[in-house]
Amino acid sequence: MFQAGQEVLIVECEDNSRAVGRTGRIVDEVPPGPLTNGRWTVHRVGLLIGPVLCHTRELRLA
Repeated sequence: MFQAGQEVLIVECEDNSRAVGRTGRIVDEVPPGPLTNGRWTVHRVGLLIGPVLCHTRELRLA
């Protein structure tokens, strides 16, 4: 389980393949629900990459 502000490594990303291999920070204060289809919101991934949605299995703690 992740917490808001934690830095994560994106190892896969169905939402945006350009985010793979990059690090970002978790935005969500609570575990993801039906609105995001169970995916975490990760931001600060890159200058030209907006926030991405990633499943738990696609993320690792950095």
